[in-house]
Amino acid sequence: MGDAWERGRRVLAGAGLPPDALARVRTLTGGTYNTVEELLLTDGSRYVLKIPPAPAAPGLRYERRLLVAEAAFCAGAAEAGVPAPHAVSVGEDALPPHLLMTACPGSPWTEVAPAGAERAELRRELGRQVARLHRVTGPGHGYPSGALGPLAPDWPTAFTAMTDAVLADARDHGAPLPRPADEVAAVIRGAAAALDEVTVPVLVHFDLWPGNILVERPAAGQARIGGLIDGERMFWGDPLADFVSLALLGDIREDEAFLAGYREAGGHVAFDAAARVRLALYRAYLYLIMITETIPRAAGEDHVRWVMDTVAPELTAALGDIEELC
Repeated sequence: MGDAWERGRRVLAGAGLPPDALARVRTLTGGTYNTVEELLLTDGSRYVLKIPPAPAAPGLRYERRLLVAEAAFCAGAAEAGVPAPHAVSVGEDALPPHLLMTACPGSPWTEVAPAGAERAELRRELGRQVARLHRVTGPGHGYPSGALGPLAPDWPTAFTAMTDAVLADARDHGAPLPRPADEVAAVIRGAAAALDEVTVPVLVHFDLWPGNILVERPAAGQARIGGLIDGERMFWGDPLADFVSLALLGDIREDEAFLAGYREAGGHVAFDAAARVRLALYRAYLYLIMITETIPRAAGEDHVRWVMDTVAPELTAALGDIEELC
């Protein structure tokens, strides 16, 4: 606790907040990459501190400078008027490197487990919020962190770089892909024409699974979305890409409440042939990440077994859909 306490005080001071107001430091679980801590101040305000692994720690190519990407997400969410953390300070060159953010109210969707009418209304609200996020545009396509190089002038170039990077990671780490990496690359490249329809780079969170959606249940009134968190994997690209994690290992077309809210807030979505190809491409990309990251993160046996039993078949299915549709 001593190291965490001193680190918290140092970060608060660097952000212009009173270090002597630190009342508690609590490690938060659920993340799989950064160290995450909650800093509670004596006035009751809460902050979230993220600390990346050491530069020499194994990881995937796109994971460099993730805190820069999360700060960009926070700024975009603020522009959109969507509940999300506010970046207080980004210390890339500080000791330790860190991102300090405000904490959002609520508990993860996975813990709250809303059901019935409450779940439908929350999914509808979530759809409206994601549609507002998708109105925020960026200066180019790809990861704002620069982890894979400068932003690209077009989406096909950016997405090709993204998939090439994760396939290079898969080769480097010997990831157990269900099809050879070169074969996967050929399938993805064969569908590149479908990406030409994307001309405006919008804010894509790309990790909106239920664990990153906070639900707040106030003492009076109905439940609401308290915050969209962990935006460190955001990129500028195709809004359809967000629909993959929003229906993780499922089909967003079955989420009628979410789609209704998304359209209410001005989001446009049509599941025509080209859109289905792009969705399959983004499914393949996410599942490639999920399989490959188990190696550098030294995932436990149970998680690896789940990934191979559950995620690997979904990658195979996504590649099959691309081949069938193209």
